[in-house]
Amino acid sequence: MDYDDIAAHFLIPTGTEPATPAVPATVARRLRDSVEVVATIGWWSRQASEASLSLGHDFFDGYVWGRAAALGADVDPAVVTAAFGVFAPELLGVVYRQGRSISGREQILAARAQGASAGLRAATSDVSDAVVAEAGDLLLDAVLAVDAGPRPLFAALRSLPLPDDPHGRLWRGAELVREHRGDTHLASCACAGLDSIEMNVLTELWLGYPLGEYSSTRGFGPDALGDAADRLRRRGWMDGDDLTASGRDSRLAIETVTDAGQQPLLDALGERADRVIELAGLVSAAVIDACAAPADPRKRAAG
Repeated sequence: MDYDDIAAHFLIPTGTEPATPAVPATVARRLRDSVEVVATIGWWSRQASEASLSLGHDFFDGYVWGRAAALGADVDPAVVTAAFGVFAPELLGVVYRQGRSISGREQILAARAQGASAGLRAATSDVSDAVVAEAGDLLLDAVLAVDAGPRPLFAALRSLPLPDDPHGRLWRGAELVREHRGDTHLASCACAGLDSIEMNVLTELWLGYPLGEYSSTRGFGPDALGDAADRLRRRGWMDGDDLTASGRDSRLAIETVTDAGQQPLLDALGERADRVIELAGLVSAAVIDACAAPADPRKRAAG
């Protein structure tokens, strides 16, 4: 797939997109939703994709290696699979090795940073530089102040040098919030007794996807998805291909635990949380309008 194929499949609205999923309106969740599309411009924008392609990558191995490279130059695929958490190991391991064979760590990190900054700048031409700079400064002040704790992708990403320009700094701040929540969410799912495929199925149904539509993009085949659904049925969390009330309550409980794990970040933001959510929301709206983020609101909500 070249970038135009990716854009046609994921980014260009068709006019038949589903409604935005109903998710809790907690401060932690609102922060997550306000920065999601800013964080992911590091792979969804044309500029970021072309920077990766210029090194010889395709879209997927550029995404995997570009995100995993923060962990180090020669990390075992099993560690990357565990850190990402939601991909089939047999898929992610192969793609990670392929990406790592194409470019060096410094090359992919530099291409990703340059592409993300250029992509965000292009998508937000109607947003003032002052808004971009203020949002980036607020996010970075908070994410640099908190203890990383047991959050491997967040800690690894935070160890990298910060971009110099305001658009790059906002992207990095948003990306750090995303990894902070992502690491926390994986721990919450593990505490709920879920494996990788079960957490995918639970989330896709919670957000309104039919069984397997989203999880299959993570490399899980029909048999594995069917087995995971059977396990969730035995827990009383699914009935047929739908979540039960117990399943919805259990997924909401995981969300609540994830929010609680982000409390140190919210404490660091303090009374500035609403301001950064407002500013990041303005930037995110511009990114979506520029078709530099998934058109399907369920995919934006799933991460």
